[in-house]
Amino acid sequence: MAFSSLFRKKTVQDILAQVEKNNADGHNALGKHLKARDLAAFGIAAIIGAGIFSTIGKASFDGGPAVIFLFLFTAIACSFAAFAYAEFASMVPVSGSAYTYSYVAFGELIAWIIGWALIMEYAIGNITVAISWSDYFTSLMENIINNLNHNYHLNLQVLADWAQMDYLTASNGFKDATALMQGGKSFENLNTGLQSAYTAWTTAPTIGSFHFVADLPALFIIVLITALVYRGMKESRNASNMMVLVKLCIILLVIAVGVFYIDIDNWTPFAPNGVSGVLKGVSAVFFAYIGFDAISTTAEECENPQRDLPKGMMWAIIICTVLYIVIALVLTGMVSYADLNVGDPLLFVFKKLDLKIMSAIIGVSAVIAMASVLLVFQMGQPRIWMSMSRDGLLPKRFSRVHPKYKTPSYATIVTGFVVAIPALFLNLTMVTDLCSIGTLFAFVLVCAGVLVLQNKPNIPRGKFKTPYVNSKYVVPFLLAAGMFYAFNYNNKATMGFITNEAKTISATDIITSLNKEESQKVYAYLVSIDDEKNTVGKADLENLLSKYQDDEAKYATVVAGLPIDNGLKYESGFSLFKHKIPMWIFLIALIGLTIWSFKENLSLIPLLGLVSCLYMMAELSVWNWIYFTIWLLIGLVIYFGFSRNNSKLNLKEA
Repeated sequence: MAFSSLFRKKTVQDILAQVEKNNADGHNALGKHLKARDLAAFGIAAIIGAGIFSTIGKASFDGGPAVIFLFLFTAIACSFAAFAYAEFASMVPVSGSAYTYSYVAFGELIAWIIGWALIMEYAIGNITVAISWSDYFTSLMENIINNLNHNYHLNLQVLADWAQMDYLTASNGFKDATALMQGGKSFENLNTGLQSAYTAWTTAPTIGSFHFVADLPALFIIVLITALVYRGMKESRNASNMMVLVKLCIILLVIAVGVFYIDIDNWTPFAPNGVSGVLKGVSAVFFAYIGFDAISTTAEECENPQRDLPKGMMWAIIICTVLYIVIALVLTGMVSYADLNVGDPLLFVFKKLDLKIMSAIIGVSAVIAMASVLLVFQMGQPRIWMSMSRDGLLPKRFSRVHPKYKTPSYATIVTGFVVAIPALFLNLTMVTDLCSIGTLFAFVLVCAGVLVLQNKPNIPRGKFKTPYVNSKYVVPFLLAAGMFYAFNYNNKATMGFITNEAKTISATDIITSLNKEESQKVYAYLVSIDDEKNTVGKADLENLLSKYQDDEAKYATVVAGLPIDNGLKYESGFSLFKHKIPMWIFLIALIGLTIWSFKENLSLIPLLGLVSCLYMMAELSVWNWIYFTIWLLIGLVIYFGFSRNNSKLNLKEA
């Protein structure tokens, strides 16, 4: 089989002809129930969820009130990508989303890669939201049970820690808690998360050396949502619209009440950790926005996809961006940004201000909000699988449409299993980052697809087209301006990046890496350098070392004198450089894109979308790139073992 067959393409004409055929004979046809307002509601349902109720806290802690600029930057980047999605959706109004668009623009191999990446995006995204939903649900139920016990003298039991936590969090938390207690910290002084993880691990049922720790509420919500999605698009739409209405009312109530508790002194300093602190939250903030692309998977179920899909996407992003920025300002105004490193920031803020009724309302609304996000994600994945199956790249049963409910029935059930089982065991941070990198990769290819097709003749165009602005001189100018800023106003960080300057490890990471003998040496050293003698009799090493971190120069001096191996104190050499590899990939790609834009007069908006999303990929850790690469390699094995030979384009050639 020729190498060129790897990049055989589907034509827009053939795709549209197949859709017409499906609609005419009813075979594999989906029910058409969606209008622009329903699509916008799906977008809001996907975007307003874990981001506003969970990850906004950590992002605000890292960036301070200036996190609003990160929300703005992410929204603009997503808007650029949304233009590209809308143009493709208008051109090819089918359920395949970025997978189908890549089939048209790049060919089969790239389409398979992006389809495989989308499988990870939606599956991992669902797992993430299910875990977040579980956290809020168990917290809400615990409060209800405690109040019932207190007010009515009942003896109801809350769910055991081992039954509401994933395996990795419990395992890692147990190790960190043990190390910190070995360093002198008492169990009572551990943060709540570590206490719960330690308790879950030590009280869990065991089979041999295996500890049975599983997130059972996450399993419950996935089964419930999967059943709803299986039942039909009309039912899913009605449930989504209802949940969106509820959570928008709650968010507006939070803003209306919270604005009266704002202390403008909390907005100073506005960017306490500088640009690097703001950008540290890229993964968390971007995760808040993913999901608008899931709207494009419902194209075949729209009454008028070429008109309504672009409208639905844009309105969803605009509405959600305004809400995110206002909520971020309200939260960081009500309490100090330094207090917001929690998993339930809205709940935490109103609890801290002793607004118990608002806390209860937020707890209930968060459970509803998370469920609506899960609903949209759980709709997206089966439709990707269905499209890939229609093309012969997956077994035929994945394209089976239920004769009564008009949904991809088999693919929906498989999605339920694929999401439910890992949700019992996987860690929230890991799955958030993996979901982000898969989504960003899809955005990059969709934006690149618009650029590839922009000057090609004989491509049927839809009713929506991205406004054309020539990037020939704009992109080179922006690159030059960025370099000028980096070397003149951020020279220290820039040169540290280029020269791979050694980095001092944080106090917590140092202490948790020590054995008992090393801990004793470090304690003796910290006592010896403490002129005020505040350390005598206090063996909590993490607190003793952490107190120096506010002064960067002082902390560096103290760490330099610690009587332990330099490998425990500094990150340097390849162990440091490997974390910079994604950024080097971005910088090299940026130079190539600049040359391409100058030579080919590329359209500015999709090019900026490509660059923005590639930059956000570069901000993710190298481990996410490695895990993502492993996932893609597994996908290539399946492609060359099954999909390539069973592709309908291959059978057509034969």
